[in-house]
Amino acid sequence: MVTNFDDLLAANQAFADQFDSSGFDGIAHAGVAIVTCMDSRILPLEMIGLKLGDAKILRNPGGRVDHATLEALVLAVHLLNVQRIIIAPHTRCAVASNSTETILGRVAESSGKSAAFMDFQAISDQSEALADDVQKVRTHPLIPESVLVGGFIYDVDTGLLTQKF
Repeated sequence: MVTNFDDLLAANQAFADQFDSSGFDGIAHAGVAIVTCMDSRILPLEMIGLKLGDAKILRNPGGRVDHATLEALVLAVHLLNVQRIIIAPHTRCAVASNSTETILGRVAESSGKSAAFMDFQAISDQSEALADDVQKVRTHPLIPESVLVGGFIYDVDTGLLTQKF
């Protein structure tokens, strides 16, 4: 069991020794925001040919558009140069492959405590959830119609994005 952060701090020092991205202004230079899952198999910038500073990345379980995501997208559109929004959940997602009850049970088993007070929102139909999320963004009163919003599925086995909406 890991008991401290020394390995990560050493890796960070090596990263900082080579760091050459000082002075970025924080806007999305390619005008893109990506909403995707927290899954570590997803490299959001690389999967669409972008680099550091090009896009705003928003990650959460299942790549869902929730209240916090909508707030971030509104800010990204009005303050950070975002003109296109990609919503991209992925194949073989644990949140879309398990019921809420299963997820609650697994968390309770791992923690030794009831997780019933948590709202993990498992996804029973990923395509329907994606359509709902795209619609939420497209119809938000503070996101102009000029902003392009697309719904995609990212395949973690091939690296391909497929546009659904």
